[in-house]
Amino acid sequence: MTDNRELSWDGCINVRDLGGLGRVRSGAVVRMEAPGRLSETGWAAAWAYGVRTIIDLRDPGEGAPDSAPRPAGITTVQVPLDPTGTPFYEHWKNIDNLASPLYYPALLAEHPQQVITAVRAVAAAAPGCVAFHCASGKDRTGLLALVLLTLAGATPEQIIDDYLLSYERMKQRYVELGIRDQLTAVREFLATRNITIEASLTATIASLAMPGYLRGNGLSRIELAALNARLTT
Repeated sequence: MTDNRELSWDGCINVRDLGGLGRVRSGAVVRMEAPGRLSETGWAAAWAYGVRTIIDLRDPGEGAPDSAPRPAGITTVQVPLDPTGTPFYEHWKNIDNLASPLYYPALLAEHPQQVITAVRAVAAAAPGCVAFHCASGKDRTGLLALVLLTLAGATPEQIIDDYLLSYERMKQRYVELGIRDQLTAVREFLATRNITIEASLTATIASLAMPGYLRGNGLSRIELAALNARLTT
């Protein structure tokens, strides 16, 4: 990973540029936790970095209001990534509460429209940097990052290392909320399934043929070209 991916935006602790992973250029896409705690200074830093679109992968009404107003020039697009209200969601909620990478292959296979809609939002965003987030910037955000990075030719090691960073970055927030260390919790859960985080992610990446997955599930040739242009040029 490059040394300059970590971003310092006051109020958020899990913000980083995906530039330098695979063919992704710096300033194209940023992953983060929910920006609700960003201060005015934090929003100013996001604006100065070039963010003009924020993609919210949460369900409508999820999360608290922003602590400080968003700059008027930043467009927020809501694209829920979890297929709530479906048998799939209820099934995985009972297994891991959709809080580990174990559910990624099933979501990609059974609800590709959720993924394509999120990818399409990245491709269609106005000029400028695109920041995408869920609640903690770990699971839903991690899935979209995995898709984009696989398309851009990032190695499995790069994708896995980037995914694991969110556990480290969010550790402080989990302590504040009285939640046990999530990396330990997820590793222990996956051990009951005889798999590790690394093995789960590696299998998902290996099964994700790009760009065939995107094209085969409805992303047009023009949209794919726009996505590649945003990520790499």
